[in-house]
Amino acid sequence: MDLKYQLTELKEEYVRIQGDIEKVQSTGNAADKLEVRLIELEEEIRQVREQLN
Repeated sequence: MDLKYQLTELKEEYVRIQGDIEKVQSTGNAADKLEVRLIELEEEIRQVREQLN
């Protein structure tokens, strides 16, 4: 898979999950699993960026 495309996909997922977290938190529920996924995505994004450089 093209690294630029992969990076775009990861960023889109990151933004989507951020929105999901806001929705979940607005209902008063915990978003722990989603927050963990955000951390995982941040690491994946960092790794792909390193490969691009």
